[in-house]
Amino acid sequence: MKFSVYQISRQGGRERNEDRMGYAYTRESGLFVLADGMGGHPEGAMAAQLALQTLSAYFQKAANPTVREVPEFLSSALMAAHHQIIRYAAEKGMLDTPRTTLVAAVMERGHIHWVHCGDSRLYVVRDGELLTRTRDHSYMEQQAHLGRNTEHINRNILFTCLGSPAKPVYDLSGPVQLMQGDRVLLCSDGLWGTVEDDEIVNELSSRPLEQAVPDLVETALRRGGQRCDNVTVLAMEWETADEYQTTRVSTEDIEDGVFASTIQSGVPDPTVEDLDDAAIEKSIAEINAAIARTAAARNA
Repeated sequence: MKFSVYQISRQGGRERNEDRMGYAYTRESGLFVLADGMGGHPEGAMAAQLALQTLSAYFQKAANPTVREVPEFLSSALMAAHHQIIRYAAEKGMLDTPRTTLVAAVMERGHIHWVHCGDSRLYVVRDGELLTRTRDHSYMEQQAHLGRNTEHINRNILFTCLGSPAKPVYDLSGPVQLMQGDRVLLCSDGLWGTVEDDEIVNELSSRPLEQAVPDLVETALRRGGQRCDNVTVLAMEWETADEYQTTRVSTEDIEDGVFASTIQSGVPDPTVEDLDDAAIEKSIAEINAAIARTAAARNA
């Protein structure tokens, strides 16, 4: 498995950057995750960090070296991240819960699956065209999909997220078979809020990731002005040609059982405990039970 990857996060006109991103991989599987901690609620950065940490821990346990059932893994890991945030708020005695968006993708066996909750997006670009992108869980996008006027709707109003008292609404997508040169981009709304989809596609298609991605981010910051949102992007190119060495990752020499990650393993708040082995094993058992139920339903 070979891919190029480039990630960047820039603080806009906000007091702090509550976006988080990272990726992890084994010999035959890769996980890409991005979360945008939500303003208007306490500790958005913690919510985003907990989401990434939980998915990374799940992936480390489940990818041996591939994930058995990727959709079930993604949905279970997302819900586990949600419960981790709720647990954190309860242990801290918080009157309001930290909240975050989440978009995550797993690529293996030449295919990609993804899950998202909120308005952080995933784009898949092939041969200069937009193959697909996620649809935001926002009232504006919902009304636009129905062909209604959205001029009066605030694009920042979401109807779901992780950490909310209500059960998260999320969408699972895939599998999409990857072809050499396919590019996948995960981003916070700080990018797409000021840069149109066709601009993202054109820029991503025309140059190497290490040139296209930072230029997209700079464009978003410049257009956003003094009140610009934070801009975070994680981009991947599948089966990158050998000449792009600076951002290229090859897992061919990785031994079975080896796990690599750019996702911070610890939690920045010392009062929060990491997911211990027992908690992860319990969650993986729940994932396996869900897989068994799905398989039984398919065979019935």
